[in-house]
Amino acid sequence: MTLDDVRVLARAVLRAAGLSAAHADAVAETMVAGERDGCRSHGVYRLLVAANSVAKGVVAPDAVPVVSEPARALVRVDGGGGFAQLAFERGRPLLAEKARAYGIAALALNNVVHFAALWPEVEALAEDGLVAIAVTPSHAWVAPAGGMQPVFGTNPIAFGWPRPGGHPFVFDFATSAVARGEIELHRRAGKPVPDDWGYDAGGQPTTDAAAVLDGAMRTFGGHKGSALAAMVELLAGPLIGDMTSRESIDADAGRGGSPIGGELIIAIDPAGFLGDAAAEHLARAEVMFAAIEAQGARLPSQRRYAARERSLAEGVVVPGALHREILALIPGEV
Repeated sequence: MTLDDVRVLARAVLRAAGLSAAHADAVAETMVAGERDGCRSHGVYRLLVAANSVAKGVVAPDAVPVVSEPARALVRVDGGGGFAQLAFERGRPLLAEKARAYGIAALALNNVVHFAALWPEVEALAEDGLVAIAVTPSHAWVAPAGGMQPVFGTNPIAFGWPRPGGHPFVFDFATSAVARGEIELHRRAGKPVPDDWGYDAGGQPTTDAAAVLDGAMRTFGGHKGSALAAMVELLAGPLIGDMTSRESIDADAGRGGSPIGGELIIAIDPAGFLGDAAAEHLARAEVMFAAIEAQGARLPSQRRYAARERSLAEGVVVPGALHREILALIPGEV
């Protein structure tokens, strides 16, 4: 499929599911980006996830985000229970404006539904010349280090750094050992997972993907990932007046929808600290990147950028069974 084919398919499915045009367009772009950059677990597979959340009544399909300014350097967007993509889209211009005016600014997305990666958001801000950090909780699927019962979400952290003349430096990783979507793809394919990804419902290590999904995932790096997961809970939960992962899964009430809650995004304008010397110091960062690459090490996001180049030229391959399953979400399609 070409990327335009993916876009048309995603919009058609999301509109058929009941999303307003504005939400369908914003959400579709996240899935196009996932397929384009070789992130299959965040590509068109997520159409099944999004449609399920709409069907289960977890998402307000026509919510209109409301932008406000709690303080001079702060932006808040109340998403009204809709997907987070449109709320971010509506808050991004004011966040960038404030970051440039005050050097640093923050955006709180409240009352939104999350199902996607955070890297498209920090990459967009980095392309605007801003340094960006984003965090969000999810559902309580992940056990803390030393425990076996879910407390945390997968709780991703994303970071973007602008680079002159090239793609931004971007990383985005879950504080869990692996993304939940990756475990779900293993389950769908009937493949075992490594025994350090999670526990079954009885608290025992398992290689059965379905058992992990019904039990608890693990944090990456033991107590280090656990501490970072707790940090994300605090920053994008109580600090912005939104839900923790345990509160999110309680609010879901067994419907099996995507996580409900908030997201915190911090944007920093290098010129706010450095003034006219910003370009000089950004060039110093390039020396560090060069030292990493010179020894054969890979910078985060390089794999995505390479996949992007291929996809723009050649299109993407969507498994036939998944494509048929997606088409079944559109009335009259087979």
